[in-house]
Amino acid sequence: MRGRTVTLITAAAMLAGLFAATPADAGTPLGTLAAQRGKHFGAGIDVGQLTDVPYTTILDREFNAVTPMDSMKWDATEPMRGQFNYTRGDRIVAYAQQRNMIVRGHTLVWHSQAPAWVQSITNPTMLYDALVNHVTRLTTHYRGAVYAWNVVNEPLDANGAYRNSFFYQRLGPSYIATAFRAARAADPAAKLYLSEFGAEGLNAKSDGLYNLARSLLAEGVPLDGVAFQGHMVIGQIPADMVQNFQRFAALGLDIAITELDVRMPLPRTAAKDNQQAADYITMVRACLVVPRCKGLTLWTFSDKYSIIPWTFPSQGAATPWDANMQPKPAYSAIYSTLSGG
Repeated sequence: MRGRTVTLITAAAMLAGLFAATPADAGTPLGTLAAQRGKHFGAGIDVGQLTDVPYTTILDREFNAVTPMDSMKWDATEPMRGQFNYTRGDRIVAYAQQRNMIVRGHTLVWHSQAPAWVQSITNPTMLYDALVNHVTRLTTHYRGAVYAWNVVNEPLDANGAYRNSFFYQRLGPSYIATAFRAARAADPAAKLYLSEFGAEGLNAKSDGLYNLARSLLAEGVPLDGVAFQGHMVIGQIPADMVQNFQRFAALGLDIAITELDVRMPLPRTAAKDNQQAADYITMVRACLVVPRCKGLTLWTFSDKYSIIPWTFPSQGAATPWDANMQPKPAYSAIYSTLSGG
């Protein structure tokens, strides 16, 4: 581990002049470069950002895919039982369609950001009915507009066991298969993914995720892929990430990196920027070398809207553009990697 850290730091130092930030409009858009490699390159967005002209200028130029960060979650779409509101999600879908971007749906079932009325259902049959209805209504509404769904989000704990969420407590692990089957019945064409964080490398959590995916497939559950979120820390990219991705691909599953950011302890420095650039190279290359990896999505692309500072106090600067929409060395690193450098 010590030797690997030294290697990463040395690589970052070597990148120092090479990946000085360059104007983002200097070359081919990142989305175009990714498409030339058979991948998509996306951004997590939300409706509040669509009025930010400097932000949308970069979004429109660089990306060919978007994921609503919050606008399709349960609390946004069904805040009261049976009362659905698709306004925010519809706006993002319309924005994407006008620009020929694909949309990834996020997320149908998650223990977090579930309204209080859902969490308060203690009767298993009633919770089952609420889950199936929610998944069915959402996937039916967006049928044909969403190419893939993160169906169940973060079902495991750090050790790879089932997370003791209210879904698990009242329905057991079967709630996962139930959600996938309901989604497939409502939208047979959409690709259905299992989403998790902290499972990018070979570890207890990724072992649990692998076993879960394998058991779902054995049960005939319509699982099409695994979404590795990719919330990373500078200098701590798993060395065995490609090996991990490949074992899921060997199950016949697609792979995607769906919430990519690489955070650093603040304040930001040139050395940290260069390490971050090296880490983004590693993440992008991991997707490029695994044929079943369909693409990457940044969460999001500017520090102005990054979730990191309020999720991890004293950390941040996790994205390829700063809060003023200026590209960092990470942008040039991604560009070079997608270009074949």
